[in-house]
Amino acid sequence: MTDENKKASPPLSPKHWPIWVAIAFGWTLAHWPTRLQTLGGRALGRLMQALMWRRGRNAKTNLALCFPELDARHREHILHDMFTALGLGVFEFLRAWWGRLRPNDPAYTLLGMENLKAAQGLGKGVILVSAHFTTLEICVRLLCRDVEINGMYRPHESDALEWAVKKARARYTKQMFSRDELRPALRCLKQGGVLWFAPDQETRRGESVFVPFFKQAASSLTSTHQMARMSGAAVLPFFHKRNTDGSYALEIWPALENFPGNDATEDTARIMATMEQLIRRAPEQYLWIHQRFKKTPDGKSNHYS
Repeated sequence: MTDENKKASPPLSPKHWPIWVAIAFGWTLAHWPTRLQTLGGRALGRLMQALMWRRGRNAKTNLALCFPELDARHREHILHDMFTALGLGVFEFLRAWWGRLRPNDPAYTLLGMENLKAAQGLGKGVILVSAHFTTLEICVRLLCRDVEINGMYRPHESDALEWAVKKARARYTKQMFSRDELRPALRCLKQGGVLWFAPDQETRRGESVFVPFFKQAASSLTSTHQMARMSGAAVLPFFHKRNTDGSYALEIWPALENFPGNDATEDTARIMATMEQLIRRAPEQYLWIHQRFKKTPDGKSNHYS
């Protein structure tokens, strides 16, 4: 969100009232006690698995494509745990947006700050690339305690929700840029800023190429290559996960060497290989419900039909 967007007024016309009611309910959930949020998140995960059967089918297909070495029972276990993580993640998103995080609650560890400082010491901006884990929002908010973070995101379709989430994120991020705000994002990087970005999902917009992702040909954005090339920023992988005791683990990995190169496809393949490394560390917390392999090189086959 740029400075101009921070001054925008909330949309209050009657057509937005149902969304505002939902936002108010979400604000209430964000202030539940942590233990109650955990119980509610687990229950919500079970409900989502029962009701979101199409999304569950997407996830089952993705797991079969990405982990053919695992038997069906093992993949079903990952699927079950993913929906639990997704339910917990909903409450974590709400808590990050509208709740309160006390100084020592939730507990978390952060490794790799020396990698970030080393990149900044060279006078470079930093692109933190991460995957769409269910812990995405809560861990970015926790990271903001130690680092001034800017982010790129996909705008919400609802104007009311877009305004409310932007306002919430302004409490802990420095700036948020929509996917259409490339110029201010590049300006931020050229000025030495840290920009969080998740390039792992397929999207209809932006330049993309087919590169291996879990040994599958996956349509993947070249955005990381393009932004690094145009800004001179270093690219550092960012891993985050939820521990079994409810704490969080955050890791900033060393900068990718000799990145960007001259070939956008080769660089994008490196990014997808890095995303795969991150995901394999906690596959049950990754958002598998997205149709990651919907586009195919031949333009004919559809894994999700």
